[in-house]
Amino acid sequence: MAVEPLSHKEIEERLEDLPGWSVEGDQITRTYTYVSHLDAADAVGRIARVQDELNHHSDLALGYTTLTVSVNTHSVGGKVTALDFELAHRIQEVATGAAA
Repeated sequence: MAVEPLSHKEIEERLEDLPGWSVEGDQITRTYTYVSHLDAADAVGRIARVQDELNHHSDLALGYTTLTVSVNTHSVGGKVTALDFELAHRIQEVATGAAA
């Protein structure tokens, strides 16, 4: 089954189900804030396991108490697809546990 890029309207509609996420260029993104650096680093590990399970990977930027996640699908020219929303929903499940 071929993966197709979503239209801007489809992206905006799907973002309604992902509080805190937004579209930036050709990615959907969210920054999580944690109580400590260790909590933020732990979230990286939880997200990495989900990414490996789905075989779909995001960019992760770890700060002192923040973690920024940026997602798109490289195989369709770096556009946003339904796969990205599947990953974002799964990230939402595992990343918010220790978020401040």
